[in-house]
Amino acid sequence: MTTHAEEIIEAQQRDWTIDDAISLYMIDRWGGGYFDVQAGGEMTVAPLQSKGISVPIIDVVRAAQSLSLATPILIRFQDLLRHRVETLNSAFTKAIDDHSYRGLYRAVFPLKVNQLREVVEEILDAGRPFHHGIEVGSKPEIFAGLAVHHDPDSLIICNGYKDRNYIRTALIGRKLGKKIIIVAEKVSEVEMITTIAAELGVEPWIGLRVRLLSKGSGKWATSGGEHAKFGLSTAEMLEAMEIMAEANMSSAFKLLHFHIGSQIPDILTIKRAVREAAMYYAKLYKSGHKLEYVDVGGGLAIDYDGSRSTFHSSMNYSVEEYASDIVYNIMDVCDDEKVPHPTIVSESGRATVAHHSVLVVQAFGAIEKTPLEPRVIRAADHKLVKELIDIDQRLADVNVTEAWHDLQLIKEQAQTMFELGLLALDVKARVESLYWQIAERTQTIVSAMDATEVPEDVRDLKIELADQHICNFSVFQSLLDHWALGQLFPIVPIHRLDEKPMYESTIVDITCDSDGKVSKYIDLNDVRDTLPLHEIRPEEPYLLGVFLTGAYQDIMGDIHNLFGRVNEVHVFLDPDEEAGFYIEEEIPGQPIGEVLAMTQWDWRDLEKRMKQQIDVAIKQDIVKPNEGMRLLQEYERGLKDQTYLTFE
Repeated sequence: MTTHAEEIIEAQQRDWTIDDAISLYMIDRWGGGYFDVQAGGEMTVAPLQSKGISVPIIDVVRAAQSLSLATPILIRFQDLLRHRVETLNSAFTKAIDDHSYRGLYRAVFPLKVNQLREVVEEILDAGRPFHHGIEVGSKPEIFAGLAVHHDPDSLIICNGYKDRNYIRTALIGRKLGKKIIIVAEKVSEVEMITTIAAELGVEPWIGLRVRLLSKGSGKWATSGGEHAKFGLSTAEMLEAMEIMAEANMSSAFKLLHFHIGSQIPDILTIKRAVREAAMYYAKLYKSGHKLEYVDVGGGLAIDYDGSRSTFHSSMNYSVEEYASDIVYNIMDVCDDEKVPHPTIVSESGRATVAHHSVLVVQAFGAIEKTPLEPRVIRAADHKLVKELIDIDQRLADVNVTEAWHDLQLIKEQAQTMFELGLLALDVKARVESLYWQIAERTQTIVSAMDATEVPEDVRDLKIELADQHICNFSVFQSLLDHWALGQLFPIVPIHRLDEKPMYESTIVDITCDSDGKVSKYIDLNDVRDTLPLHEIRPEEPYLLGVFLTGAYQDIMGDIHNLFGRVNEVHVFLDPDEEAGFYIEEEIPGQPIGEVLAMTQWDWRDLEKRMKQQIDVAIKQDIVKPNEGMRLLQEYERGLKDQTYLTFE
């Protein structure tokens, strides 16, 4: 006999469509025209949006598996990366044309956002027609940046605190004729720059970062404003210009820089900061400093949650609006002050790389609130069990609140009796099992009710009932911004989207840490505590995609529990290929031995120590020689294995 709750579930499954899946996971809102769902329920990616083909992401996973690269796996869609570079530059080109702006635009990619060589090289290659440059913020980054930079018309912006070696290395680039601008964060850096430049006999190009009163909002608001970590006050800027004048290098002052924070959700914040900085530029120019560049820093946001709002994980503007507002407001101030229009520089990193990579993880188990029935049940005649069965039989939407109150009372009675030693284990097991089954049926009925009619006592029932899907990855390695800052990322099953997900769940990783979980999920109006997911079937892997992970997550990972970098593939579209794509490069994740070596456990020493122990065991006749050698070989093979779990 079919129960009322089962009838509701069947009806919900029958009525489910692909459009429902797109709406539930808000794919059309955060996907930016790149991600969609095809008729079979599989997520697709269109790296060139409407100008190219769509590829099922699960097909890429299968292709990678044929190359012995299992999940967790990071997929980089290189065409999408190139498309982002072109989108940014085209937006500024159009804004300059629309407003008849009399200056140029030069984008630079901040290496700190993603220092991986192939990512940087792909950006520079895609940006070559636009003279897209790079921004560096440390000594290692300037060494990498110099070597990879080949376009004499593109810029290298040098940010961050600097010592003599950093400055000398940057000035090597100036000796080679590169457009390298060293941005001073402190007055003392200006002294070092002019002194070292004189020693090398080269004219430096110097920028000054001004500390604006305007500041951003959200999680990175402290990057700007009066208390920002970087930047010079107005008085310090005047002092810096005096130092340049005393060194006969006043003409070296080329650029005015500001940065008010990363992931700025509100366009009004950007407008205010741009106008303030433009006024600094105009006043400096009119006082005799013939500046050529105004660098608006980073901050161009990504709509992680699809809400298109001023929430910290969203943005209330487009790339085109961002470019137009920057160009217009700089032009407007310059025209009022009657000074030339400068070349505009922006350091958009997150908006360039976030979309291009997808982390795919496998959910291989679930921690459910409705446990299995005990193998042996001797509790059928117990009073509490009978009362629960009675509640189950009379459960209907007309008495949901009454049934829920009765259920809670029995749960409390059972716990009290157990603590007093009055309840046997088999009875306790039966009560717990029935409690969660009835609670789940109650939630099924509640979910079919109109939201305004749901009783207050059961409104949060779905959170209490939430399962946990155990996924083969580490939050600390692959989603550090979520753990550290609460950054939201869209998470969606990459297949089975033609089925209604019937479980409210949370995602936990395989680290031995209670913080190793994804605790918040995107939502249109707020933040979700749970994520709708499907039942895990034993006959097929259940794969989830974590999207918009291309910024910072690749670099900032932590090897908590010694889980290292995941497998990685770089994908290019190719219409001539049967699948529509090919894997251009495969990068295996870090093996156990390599990760151990990062924490001073040399794998050769470990093998030597194990051999010594096995030799002793052989001499003491604990194991036979052949068995001992097999054990040693298995240990040595294991050191070459991936740090993540392996499934057949």
